[in-house]
Amino acid sequence: MARVETSSSRPYHLVIFGASGFTGQFVVEEVARTVSEGPKGNLKWAVAGRSKQKLEKVLEQAAGALSKPELRTEVDIIVADVEEPDSLAAMCKQAVIVLNCVGPYRFYGEPVVKACVENGAHHIDICGEPQFLEGMQFNYSSQAADKGVYIIGSCGFDSIPADMGVLYTRDQFKGTLTALESFLTVSSGPEGGCIHDGTWQSAIYGFADSHKLQSLRRKFNHKPLPTVGSKLKRRGTLFYSNEIQQYTVPFMGSDPSVVKRTQRFLAEEYQETPVQYGAYAGIGGIGSIIKLMFAGMMFWFLVKFSFGRNLLIKHPEFFSFGLFSKAGPTRKQMEASSFQFAFYGEGYAEGEDPSQGKPSSKIRTLVQGPECGYVATPIAMVQAALTILNESTALPKKGGVYTPGAAFAKTTLIDRLNKHGIQFSVI
Repeated sequence: MARVETSSSRPYHLVIFGASGFTGQFVVEEVARTVSEGPKGNLKWAVAGRSKQKLEKVLEQAAGALSKPELRTEVDIIVADVEEPDSLAAMCKQAVIVLNCVGPYRFYGEPVVKACVENGAHHIDICGEPQFLEGMQFNYSSQAADKGVYIIGSCGFDSIPADMGVLYTRDQFKGTLTALESFLTVSSGPEGGCIHDGTWQSAIYGFADSHKLQSLRRKFNHKPLPTVGSKLKRRGTLFYSNEIQQYTVPFMGSDPSVVKRTQRFLAEEYQETPVQYGAYAGIGGIGSIIKLMFAGMMFWFLVKFSFGRNLLIKHPEFFSFGLFSKAGPTRKQMEASSFQFAFYGEGYAEGEDPSQGKPSSKIRTLVQGPECGYVATPIAMVQAALTILNESTALPKKGGVYTPGAAFAKTTLIDRLNKHGIQFSVI
């Protein structure tokens, strides 16, 4: 069972590492909002990062934004740097859970995971980089299991709505769910929306290194998951989706990889029927297609060369038509934005034999919520942490490196998210 109590030597339930980064500042605010949901109605927490001054400034901003002046004096500050292993070890020794907000994770993530495993702290990140997520599973899962530590990746928008959405749909389906497709649409208000360029950098290096991910996957030597029911057909690179009434492309983030890892764990650990999964994202009308094709061709060409990657990193707004920016979205843009995942599933009704004939039953569910990057992501990350603290007996029996679905399948995480504005529903 996970150790989730604080002690005199481990005084903090949560330490937010990278609290002064763009996403970290919003995680700080979300933790400050939810302190009463900690064990026995109290959450002990601290912020950590390289610069004491920047961390003080973030606490001051949060105090102003939430009208909680006590944050300036009551939240402790820990100075820690990924370049200094001793500082990471000292931070991890004081935390039950480290919320790691320092990306791109391919450059800065592993020292934090290593320090958590070696010093007995659970670790949650909001990574959308399959190479890092799967690399941590390969390198640290058995060590984390020995130490009774949970390393749970992609606990933000990548990939809690998708991964928990698949489990929610399966649980609502009366019978055996065998295949599922998700369609993501994002809405923004009159001022538009954008994403901070940290995510852009992760994408650049992810595409540049895609061959390394393939060789990593071969090392796992996994047997193929059994296909139950009709084989889910892959859709094209660009197609018009009748489901969401707009042009659609395959979702390029970590969701398919994370969902597959969850399904493998549930099949191997609990002998559950694996669900086949396809992930897609709506891009809008013809104008969006022209922009996407132009940006895509530029991206694919430049990402192959170091000079091209430097150009992409230097000018995110130009090469992404304003979708990514160094400043990130304004609070006004964030307030007017939202996301929706529509899930379309099929399977066999209760009493039917999944090995006989075609699937006979369908289901449709929705996961919807506020702006995905800096409102929904902090909510998902913090609720994942609170689930560990409050429901340790419902987590997998032993520690290890897990996906959200593998870690939280038996918990009330979905109910917690529903109460905080990330809504799961059957339609």
